[in-house]
Amino acid sequence: MEADLPIDMERGVPYAIGRTPPGLRKNDAGALNLSALLYLFAAIAADGALVSESPPDRAPTRPGFLIRNRVIAALSRGTVVTEAALRSGALSTAKHARELCRPLMAVPGPVTSEVSAGCHELIREWGALCVTGAKDVIEHVSPIGTDLDGPRLGPAVPRDHLDPATTAVLEAVPARGGRGPATIAVLAGVNLDTALRCLGLLAAAGFVQRCDQGWRVRKDA
Repeated sequence: MEADLPIDMERGVPYAIGRTPPGLRKNDAGALNLSALLYLFAAIAADGALVSESPPDRAPTRPGFLIRNRVIAALSRGTVVTEAALRSGALSTAKHARELCRPLMAVPGPVTSEVSAGCHELIREWGALCVTGAKDVIEHVSPIGTDLDGPRLGPAVPRDHLDPATTAVLEAVPARGGRGPATIAVLAGVNLDTALRCLGLLAAAGFVQRCDQGWRVRKDA
């Protein structure tokens, strides 16, 4: 956890994932911004730990950032890269996570976005798991057989509850004009009795209605 990230982002970390051991680093002035984050450090220390490889008052260095990334990867159950350019410190953290055999995940973004190029590289070349939400992450870092989430499904619509024959008949009914039951039966691949039975069920359910030419789909269906 960087000591100069926006306060609102870091405030939510302890409540989102429980115990949080942040890897601290120095700000540009060479001193930790303790005044702004004192309450956050106290909240984390009460049920976790504050970890840093650097002693107090050490000036920041480029290698220090890479060490910080190693600490972050080692302390985490898994690493999620939400945005990263092709030259990004987040890729350094991802590299350490892979070397430590920790779960590595990346969030895809627009193919035209420079800050998503690194994520796409992780998925394509590094074998990072593509995640698009918190449930994906929790499932990947949890012990095997726990916190499993089934396949995502869109919202159910009334047509989902129709049997195959009724669905075929509904697809054969035009939205404009009309069509007779015999033609509907041929297009749906069912016999006439089945077509008539399905049309009656569909009419009762509000999917179709009679018209001068036979049957058509209701406008509000």
